[in-house]
Amino acid sequence: MIDVSALYCGYDSPSLPHRYGRSIARDVPEHQRFRTPKAAAERRPIVVWNITRTCNLSCVHCYSSSEARKYEGELTKEEAFRVIDDLADFGVPGVLFSGGEPLARPDVFELAGYARSKRLHVVFSTNGTLITPEIARRFVDLGIAYVGISLDSADPATHDRFRGMPGAFDRTMRGIRHCKDAGQKVGLRLTLTKVNAENIDALFDLIVREGINRACFYHLVPAGRGSALVQLSLEESRRAVGTIFRRTRELHEQGHAVEILTVDNHCDGVYLYLTLRAEGIRRPTTCTRC
Repeated sequence: MIDVSALYCGYDSPSLPHRYGRSIARDVPEHQRFRTPKAAAERRPIVVWNITRTCNLSCVHCYSSSEARKYEGELTKEEAFRVIDDLADFGVPGVLFSGGEPLARPDVFELAGYARSKRLHVVFSTNGTLITPEIARRFVDLGIAYVGISLDSADPATHDRFRGMPGAFDRTMRGIRHCKDAGQKVGLRLTLTKVNAENIDALFDLIVREGINRACFYHLVPAGRGSALVQLSLEESRRAVGTIFRRTRELHEQGHAVEILTVDNHCDGVYLYLTLRAEGIRRPTTCTRC
């Protein structure tokens, strides 16, 4: 992940300790705070765990080709508890429950609660359509650090086509609002494709309008059903990432405390460095925070 808000705008992101080994100046709740490694030897990865392959949607870019059915061979609850024991013993800072759709697994909150009892930083990655006010409250009660909700477009029809379900956009937006109403930190996850890369400005407008404080822009991983999609050209990708940089800076100049990250393309880091250098910003060599 490239933390654009931190590296480009100097924002004290809660992820700075884990991602860049730096402490942060502002107060962050304990369940959202990563420990700061004292040395490189103490660093451990955050684990993304596809806790189930089952999903209530059928997204065109799904890397696991998940469907609304039960899959054989998934871990039992007891086996999953032992995995969490191993992760905690190894010292990973956190675990991200993904899928499929993690909320489709009936015991997922038992697993999340067990991970929290082991003092792990717990995150959910979900399509948001199953989040009710009661589920949002459970996130808060368990101390879930963050809920990332997938949204492919600010245009409802485009999002619904991607997700394979009429009304998915409205259900996802309700899930986001339920989390916000409960006081749960929530943000967007978006995969850049030819369909939405030219409409990034509309997504940033939605971020401001809905008061969302985090968004991750993923580059397409051409696997599963996603292998049938045509990836962005180099110029399209560069233009999309440039728009993300521009809008992130505008948000911070306007006083919006928003974390914006790009994921799955290390070239974004080089592009950001070149952008900083071209703009005469000396953060690449002199920033003490990032």
